[in-house]
Amino acid sequence: MSGGRDGMGLPNGGLRLSAGALKVLALLAMGLAIATVASIGVTMGTARLSLLDVLDALFAFNGSREHIVITALRLPRVIAGLLAGAGLGVAGAIMQAATRNPLASPDLLGINAGAAFCVVLAMAVTGVVSDIALVGSAFLGAGVAAIIVSLLGSSGPSAGGPVRLVLAGAMLTAFLASLTTAILIVEQSTLDQIRLWAAGSLSGRTAAQTTVIAPFILIGLGGAMVFRRQITTLSLGGDIARAVGQEPTVWRTVVFALVILLAGSAVALAGPIGFVGLVVPHMARLIVGVDYRWILPFSALGGALLLALADLVGRTLHSQSFPVGVTMALIGGPFFVWLARHRVQGAAA
Repeated sequence: MSGGRDGMGLPNGGLRLSAGALKVLALLAMGLAIATVASIGVTMGTARLSLLDVLDALFAFNGSREHIVITALRLPRVIAGLLAGAGLGVAGAIMQAATRNPLASPDLLGINAGAAFCVVLAMAVTGVVSDIALVGSAFLGAGVAAIIVSLLGSSGPSAGGPVRLVLAGAMLTAFLASLTTAILIVEQSTLDQIRLWAAGSLSGRTAAQTTVIAPFILIGLGGAMVFRRQITTLSLGGDIARAVGQEPTVWRTVVFALVILLAGSAVALAGPIGFVGLVVPHMARLIVGVDYRWILPFSALGGALLLALADLVGRTLHSQSFPVGVTMALIGGPFFVWLARHRVQGAAA
C-alpha cells in the first residue's frame, strides 16, 4: 500500500482510479460529446442540419437561417441542459455525503419545489421577472426549503434518519406543489408564461438566460471540486471529521450553501427537474466507490449526460417542446422504487 494519509485523514493514494473506472470516465466524456452534437440538431427537429452546419455555425457564423437556428435556439438549450444536469448531479452527491442519506437529493428533500414556488410567486406578484431576479427567487426558495426540511427531519424520534428526512421532504414538496398549482390556476397569465418551465423543460432557453445563470452553476461546481476532500470526510461521519480537525457543523453549512447555489440555479434555468440528483450519484458510486473526490466529478459528467440524453429522447419521441422533466420522471421513478426497497432497508432499520 502507498504510505500514509493526507491532511484530511484520507489515503494518499485515494485519488487513483482503476482501469475500468478510467474507461468509464472516457466513455462518459465521449458520450457527452456525441449527445451534445446530436442535441444541437444534426438529425433532430424541424430543421435537419449536418455536422458541417454545426461546425460552421460555431466557428464561421454567416447569418444564414441554419446558423441562426443553431446559435440562437439549439445551442443555448443544449448548454442549459448540460449545466442544469451537472449542477443537479453534484448537488445530489453533496447532499448524500453531508447527510449520509442515500435518498437525499434536491427534488426529494423539497429544495427544487421551494425554488420553483418562489419563482412562480415572484412572477405572479410582479408580472415579469428579470433573469437575475429569477435566480434570486430560486435561491431564496431553495434555502428556506432546505432549512425547513432540516428542522423537520432532525426533531423527534429517529431524528436525521433517511426515511424521516425523505418524509419531511415529501410533505414539504406536496405542500409547495399545491401552492404553486393554486397560484398558476388563479394567475392564468403566469401559467401561460411558464407552463413548460414548471414541468421541467429546456425549451425556449435563450443565450441571455443561459449567460446570466451559468456563472452561478459554474461557481457551485468549482466550489464542490475545491472542497471535495472535506465533503468526503463528512461522508465518513461526524466523529471521523472531528478526529481530523474538521468541524462537521461548519462544513455542512458550507456544502449546503453549495447545494442551494447549484439546485437554485438549475431550477431557475430549467425548472424543477427531478431524479437527476438521486440517480447520478448512485451510478457514480457503483463505478468509483465511496470516495467523493471522484464521485463529484463523475456526477457532474453523468448529470450533464443524463439530462442531455433525456432531452434528446423526449425530442425524438415528441417535439422540441417536450418537457425533459417528464422523461426524467419515467427514468427516475423506477430507480427510486428499487433504491428504496434494496438499498435503504439497513439505514432505516
